[in-house]
Amino acid sequence: MDIIKVFGTNVRKYRQALGLSQEAFADKCGLHRTYISSIECFRRSISLENIQRIADALDIEPYLLFIENQETKNHL
Repeated sequence: MDIIKVFGTNVRKYRQALGLSQEAFADKCGLHRTYISSIECFRRSISLENIQRIADALDIEPYLLFIENQETKNHL
């Protein structure tokens, strides 16, 4: 399991499920759009504080961002 890919894939999946653009989501998180993009493109590891900010903006528990599901496995 590549945790960075699983995390980035899940962030994108949950963000899109809410119908948010990267820019709108970044504003909701208090982060920059390019930061969100780099997470979703698997180019950045992030701090626990930012993981919590992202989970809060998605209104989910942080651990859900680390669960690799079958769909995620097929895309990696």
